[in-house]
Formats: sequence, structure tokens, C-alpha cells
Amino acid sequence: MENQSPEKKVMISNKIPEFVPLKKPKRNKYAFACSLLASMTSVLLGYDTGVMSGAVIYIKEDLKISDVAIEVLVGTINIYSLVGAAIAGRTSDWIGRRKTIILASGIFLVGALLMGFAPNYWFLMFGRFVAGIGVGYALMIAPVYTAEVAPASCRGFCTSFPEVFINAGVLLGYIANYAFSMLPLKLGWRLMLGIGVIPSVMLGVGVLAMPESPRWLVMQGRLGDAKKVLDRTSDTLEESKTRLADIKEAAGIPQDCQDHDIVSVTRESSDGSGVWRDLFIHPTPTVLHILIVGIGIHFFQQASGIDAVVLYSPRIYEKAGITKPSYRLLATIAVGCMKTFFTLVATFFVDKIGRRILLLSSCGGMILSLLALATGLTIIDHSDHTLKWAIVVCVCATYSTVAFFSIGMGPLAWVYSSEIFPLRLRAQGCSIGVAVNRAVSGGVLMTFISLYKAISIGGAFFLYTGIAIVAWIFFYTLLPETKGRTLEEMEPLFGTFFKWRSTIKELKRSRVEGADSSAQP
Repeated sequence: MENQSPEKKVMISNKIPEFVPLKKPKRNKYAFACSLLASMTSVLLGYDTGVMSGAVIYIKEDLKISDVAIEVLVGTINIYSLVGAAIAGRTSDWIGRRKTIILASGIFLVGALLMGFAPNYWFLMFGRFVAGIGVGYALMIAPVYTAEVAPASCRGFCTSFPEVFINAGVLLGYIANYAFSMLPLKLGWRLMLGIGVIPSVMLGVGVLAMPESPRWLVMQGRLGDAKKVLDRTSDTLEESKTRLADIKEAAGIPQDCQDHDIVSVTRESSDGSGVWRDLFIHPTPTVLHILIVGIGIHFFQQASGIDAVVLYSPRIYEKAGITKPSYRLLATIAVGCMKTFFTLVATFFVDKIGRRILLLSSCGGMILSLLALATGLTIIDHSDHTLKWAIVVCVCATYSTVAFFSIGMGPLAWVYSSEIFPLRLRAQGCSIGVAVNRAVSGGVLMTFISLYKAISIGGAFFLYTGIAIVAWIFFYTLLPETKGRTLEEMEPLFGTFFKWRSTIKELKRSRVEGADSSAQP
């Protein structure tokens, strides 16, 4: 027993005979670079979210608009992004993932210019409509492209990037708020919004160096082109061959078709037609389970109130007793720093710890943080004098809410939803998740001020706490672990809903029996 190799010791000590390599393969730098470039499109949403949190202070003063108009202005970009998200799936199946990323950057650029030159409220709203379409495209396509390019060994790490760049964009927006707040009123907020053209141009140029998604190429019958991309984005050539074989099987292409062939595929496979029927009208139990999970994880990510904490943090600090605008903006920059830092932490652990542990820990931490924030704000509301300890509790609770969100619920909504859908349903399935995400975010932002005026600001966060509790139950009961599996190995995990643990045990038992039979002489 003592002379056995490390691999054999692992086989004996565990019930599941999994091969554990002595040396961890190096992370594929080319796949990393492609994922990084694609995910940078998410900076567009982050910048808009961050910059509007401060810009609305000056927009309200300059354009003389009401709180209701501010709610609509802030929240409608998420409703507008529904348009982009709804059509992005079909667009990416039609013209390809890469060109869709370029299209997203171009649309947002136009929207940023319109907002920067807006002479009045309605022109500003139109600019946000255009920018919102670009945001919808970007949010849908970045995680899909990244999931399809990255190898299984680092897919969680790479598909966390969109949330990293959302947070980086939020931080840049906060910094722009503080930097331009010293300028004349009519110029300051317009520069805050209009400077968003800079990342759009940089992204549009950077994406030109990226390859097309190998899975999209296979769906078009371009096996030779797909093989070239897979060879560059896989950890080994053997893995490249395995990935290509799995993708061909998922796309319904015979395995005897050679890598240099260009094969004809059905119209439904190549352009995504018929997907809505398979998703909504006649879904299999597996597809239905995946759809519920894909929609649910995006719903709860936003329904737990994170955007209210991030975008309305200056108002939260004002309610907590921080009255000076510049101090509120500085405190808000700290929110952006926390969000960015802890999302980076999550990216390095998602492939080591797994999706479920991070997701459940994140949601549990948010429940406690939102409860503390709600309690602190309620105490301040009912106090006749300043309570410094309650102010500290509220500020710390906003930071901890953002931190816990960023280690799990933030990045993993994009990671998980982008990897569970079958190949033919992936683009449009993910677009549904993004549409739900933006709709709920828009609903939260457009109702937050009215909500806290109706039930108090503390009451609003007690409501979000209750939603976060329901989210934890949903994640625990319905979401199986997907760490380490290729995209083509996801389907067997789903279809039994609350009994997915039994399904995984059966899969492990089958793997053991298969290993035993192959070991027989």
C-alpha cells in the first residue's frame, strides 16, 4: 500500500475513482485573454450604474425634476436593456458572439454621446434608452462567449470576469462623480455621463483581436475553424479533441466528420430558430429544471436589493446622518472598492471551492448584513438625536452587504446561468436570464424611493432581507454543483428538481461501475 502512486491512493481513499494529476496544469493564457476582453463589455453597465448614483444629485438640481422622475431616470435603463437582452440571443446565434460584442459597444457609445449632450430630461431619457439596449447586449453576450471559450479547469474563474468589470465600472463611475462634481452644474453631470464613450471605443477595438466562439463555429458547420480555436483555448491538445467531440455530439454532427470539413447543419441549429418552443412550449424535465434555475438565480440576485444599496447609497448615508454631499460621495467610493475587491476574491475561489458553497455563504452573509442595515436605519428613524453608533452600523452594513454579494451572488449568477444551458439553447436561454435580471433591477430602482417613503427605509431593507432568505432556500434545494464539468456534461445533473442529489449519486455509481469494468482484464 505504501508504494502505490499518489493517483492510486486517491482512487482507494475516495468512493469515486477520479484521476488527480500530480501537477496542476497551467491556466491557458490565450483563453484568459479572450475572456478578459469579452467581459470588459460589462464595464458599460457598471459605469452607468455608478455614475448615475452621484449624477442624479446634480441632474435633479439642474433640470428641476421630482423624485419620481429621478426614480424613472435611474431605473429605466434596466427596463430598456430588456430590449437588448431579448434580441441579443438570436442576434448572437445569427451573426456570431464576437460581432455581437462589437455591436454592444457601438450601441452604448451612441447612448453615452446622447446623454452627454442632453439639453433636457426627455432627451436624456432617449439617450438612456439607446445605452440600455447596448447594456442588454453586453450583459448577455459576455458570459456566454466566455463560457464557450474557456476550458473546464478555469471556466468559473473566467466567467466571473463580467461581474468584476461591472464592479470596476461602478468604481470608475463613483470616481468620475467625485472628480467632476467640482465643475459648473450644467457641465459636470454631462461629463460624468458622456465620458462613457471612452471605454466603448476601447472595447470595440480590443474585441477585433478575439476569435469567434468554437461552439458557435460548430453550430455553423465550420469544424476546421472551431478546431483551431479549441487548440488555442484548451489546456492540452487531447482536451481540445475531447471538447470538439463533445460539441459535435451536442450539435448533432456525426463524429466521423473530420476536423477540416465544413458540414451542412440544419437551419434550427445554425440560427437558433425553434429555441423558444423548446424552452417554453414543450420543454423536457431537464430543460425545465435548467430554465427555472437560470431564471431564479438572476431574479434573486437583484430582488435581494443590491442595486438599491449600490445606487442609492448616497441617500442611505443621508438618512443615516451623513449630510455633506462630498462625504457621501467619498463613502460611496468605498462601496465600489469593496465590491471590486471581493468579486476578485470570488474569481480565484470559484473553481476551487465550487459554486454552491460560495453562493450559499454569500446569500447567508447578505441576510445578516441586510438585517443589520434595516435595524440600524429603523433605530435612527425613531430617534430624536444623532446616534453615532447606529450610523457606524449602517455604513458597515452597506459595506458588508456589498462584500457578501460580491463573493457569490454577484459573479455566480453569470457563471452558473452561462454554463448550464445546452448548446443550442444557451444564447437565448441566457438572454432570458439577463432579461429577468434587468427587469427586477429596474423594478427595485424605480420603486425604492416610493417604497421607503411608504414603509420607511428600514422597512424596505427588512423586505429585502426576507427575499434573501427565500433565495437561500431556493439555492440550497434546486442548484446542483457544476464545478469541474464541461458544458456538455451539465444536462445529466438536471431534470429531477429537488432530487438532484440522488441523481448525482447515481452518476457517481455509474462512473464507479464503468471504471471497475474497464479495469477488468
